[in-house]
Amino acid sequence: MTNSIFQFGQKLPEYEVPVLNERAVRAGAGILFFLAIVCFMNAWLMGNFQPTRVFVVAFLVDFAIRIFINPLYAPSLIVGQWFVRAQLPDYVGAPQKRFAWAIGFVLALAMLYLVVLNNVVGPINLMVCALCLILLFFESAFGICLGCKIYNQFNKEKAKLCPGAVCEMLAGQKSRTNLAQVLILAGFTLVIGGVAQWIYSKGIQNPVQVPQVSTALPPAPVDPAEIERCQVPDFAKAMGHEAQWKLHNNCK
Repeated sequence: MTNSIFQFGQKLPEYEVPVLNERAVRAGAGILFFLAIVCFMNAWLMGNFQPTRVFVVAFLVDFAIRIFINPLYAPSLIVGQWFVRAQLPDYVGAPQKRFAWAIGFVLALAMLYLVVLNNVVGPINLMVCALCLILLFFESAFGICLGCKIYNQFNKEKAKLCPGAVCEMLAGQKSRTNLAQVLILAGFTLVIGGVAQWIYSKGIQNPVQVPQVSTALPPAPVDPAEIERCQVPDFAKAMGHEAQWKLHNNCK
């Protein structure tokens, strides 16, 4: 086995391509997904973009280390490797992972430009965030590397040593869902749907809160420039996110 500081993947004699520990990769993706969803919800519900800006920089640095130096030294993978240190490594091919992480790196660059440097609030960065979350979620929850699937569309030499051996698996070897499982899932969905309908039909309200004595000061004079600044743009109205847009832009 040969290893150096600047390399992508471990070179093990039993594998023909450089490899990565899939267990550590999934753990790292789960860590990033958790942090990303916390930052996303802070921005979406509270209009606080500061955690998102910090996370974008951290995400970009982490992926830069993965791609240009060595995945072994990426902070998220160091933590992920520590969590799975007692588990037997599951080695997968590194080349397709590099391609997939390059997609994440480009998305991080876009978010750096939009959110950190230019403070852009709109549907573009929302879609970029959503795409990052989807990629991280599929990687961590299902072990499905969507970027790796795109890799096969642009490379003559197909990916090797894929997670779950999906690259080498034959069609007849794939696990199937039987009729009993489908019926159980359908029944579960119907029961929960009925419970939800019953709860909503009851119209149960939030707990009653004790009214607070108002100590508010008289309203300040209305600034015409502020009124113009807080005009909700058409794209936010079309998405039904007028309230969120006002919250994000500190408008009442």
